[in-house]
Amino acid sequence: MRRALTILSLVLLMACAPRGQITLEPSAASVGQVQRIFVGTTRAQMPDGSFGSGRSENLSLARFDISVPPNRGLGEINWPPRHGRRDAQTQFLTVDERVYPAEAGFRADLKRQLDLTGGDAVIFVHGFNNNFAEGLYRLAQLSHDLKLSGTFVHYAWPSAADPLGYEFDRDSAMFARDGLERLIREVERAGAKRILLVAHSMGAELTMETLQQIAIRGGKRTLDHIGGVILISPDIDVDVFRSQAHAIGHLPQPFVIFGSNRDRYLRLSAAVTGTPDRLGSVSDVTSLADLDVTVLDVGNFSAGAGHFVFGDSAALIGLFDSLPEFEAALNAPRGFQNTQDPGPAAPDQKAKRVVLPGPTVECKDTLWRLVPLGC
Repeated sequence: MRRALTILSLVLLMACAPRGQITLEPSAASVGQVQRIFVGTTRAQMPDGSFGSGRSENLSLARFDISVPPNRGLGEINWPPRHGRRDAQTQFLTVDERVYPAEAGFRADLKRQLDLTGGDAVIFVHGFNNNFAEGLYRLAQLSHDLKLSGTFVHYAWPSAADPLGYEFDRDSAMFARDGLERLIREVERAGAKRILLVAHSMGAELTMETLQQIAIRGGKRTLDHIGGVILISPDIDVDVFRSQAHAIGHLPQPFVIFGSNRDRYLRLSAAVTGTPDRLGSVSDVTSLADLDVTVLDVGNFSAGAGHFVFGDSAALIGLFDSLPEFEAALNAPRGFQNTQDPGPAAPDQKAKRVVLPGPTVECKDTLWRLVPLGC
């Protein structure tokens, strides 16, 4: 009964959200800012050429140019209606798309983009309950709103895009490890100087499994190209994460975990899996003490389900540009833990946890003071 109630809660949390779709509108290129996204996917291709939720052992390679509309709030993704007027001023639209028949064409175009952008690549791995368009447009939104530099690559693994598909997605994530490894190597072969891996939710476990697999296969050269890892609300068992990290060995640096114990999706995931915490909801880094990781607690920015605060909180996005505390968090000494009652850190502790301050608000006696909402 408890498991049934937990699954029902998950469905109710996610059922009201409109689903994303690819809408081709070349004229949007003259309205929005175009973000070029390269794609590697192990989703099966449908008869109409789109990528669905079925699994494919082949890695398909593609490129999409996405128009990010000028009139919207930071963190917002507005989908065009399935039927009706398209508005490039407010809606995300695709202005061009190409599916490559062979790796050579993909690699050549990717190399040209890498040469234009300085040689660094960002690979984004989406999470649970995502269709193809949702992960693709999310990377376009993130790269635009966070003002990221480099070349952007999306790994689209075969999620069922169904709130009831948790078990299917967990199996799909494990199925998709070889595809992600092949994509990383394609980006490496195209000439990327450094590769930043950014993964959300269940995609974080897929990413860790893939890094572990590369390490076991002796891929030190490939691991040396990984210039950092960011896990956003990672849906991973803490003990499993420790095992993965130890198998990888030296973790790519920086290695940053964005999380919050206010994340309602991770609470439900913990209930479904029968674990007390997921990696993205740990409030004490003692269990990670021997790992060189930085845990950034973004709970002060949580609203609603709080599962993608990194990308959809306008206040947190603004923090990355304007607040020295964010850079200080990454540069904090090992063992640092600014919790409410942190206690002394162990002398050999490597992990650090930093609670990012709440959104800036205007109070009666102070303007732009860093205080929690409702001061």
